[in-house]
Amino acid sequence: MAKTDGFVPLKSLKAGSKPDPRAALAEIRRIYFKTTKETIEHDLAHAIELLKSLESEEEREKALVFMDGISQMRSEWARHAKKKRRG
Repeated sequence: MAKTDGFVPLKSLKAGSKPDPRAALAEIRRIYFKTTKETIEHDLAHAIELLKSLESEEEREKALVFMDGISQMRSEWARHAKKKRRG
């Protein structure tokens, strides 16, 4: 797996313009599959901004599966990090 510096561009959120809902959903999906322990905080923040840009409830519902998955990964990785620090 290629190393990343943890940066995911926020191209879709330029100058307050609303992204295309299909593009926003595709980006949230991509974030879900590409996130790592090192990038999870930034990726989750990016996904939340994309989710907030979706105007209809139907669009948001489509994104919720991926958002829930990203959130669960973050929680799981945080738990594992705590266990390692304890000993």
